[in-house]
Amino acid sequence: MIVVLRLGHRLGRDQRISTHCGLVSRVLGADKIIYSGEQDSGIIKNIEEVSVRWGGSFSAEYQKNWKPVVEEYKRKKFSVVHLTMYGQQIHEKIKALRKKTNILIVVGGEKVPPEIYAAADYNIAIGNQPHSEVAALAIFLHEYFAGKELEKNFKNAKLKIIPQDRGKKVEES
Repeated sequence: MIVVLRLGHRLGRDQRISTHCGLVSRVLGADKIIYSGEQDSGIIKNIEEVSVRWGGSFSAEYQKNWKPVVEEYKRKKFSVVHLTMYGQQIHEKIKALRKKTNILIVVGGEKVPPEIYAAADYNIAIGNQPHSEVAALAIFLHEYFAGKELEKNFKNAKLKIIPQDRGKKVEES
């Protein structure tokens, strides 16, 4: 099971970024996202609506504080992977991480608390330069699943895109 923890959501500032963390998590193979920080029921609603229309069993929830979430998943024997520009390069650690079946991926917000670096089993960098948490999450999931997530079939989808060279074709079921 792959769970994403989005740290420090701020109302009025992070709605798009937090929503995109949820959308990327869902489409690239994670099972769930948990938001911490300020409560924003609109994000949960948006992600749930996407899952209902486009299928799959992805879920989203809110927890005010990140620390009990990390503690809970550590008790459940999840490996905690913190995506940060200060970590070890992904290409040096991805083979070991692919052997882990239960992962809590932590993606930052405005300022990541130092305790996250200590709590993480792995501090992983996509690049050792400033970058987007959405991009880091997408690259990590793509590398973890070795591209197979792109072939995922979303069960119970009400809408399905029919790929084509030009235009848009959506099939309703």
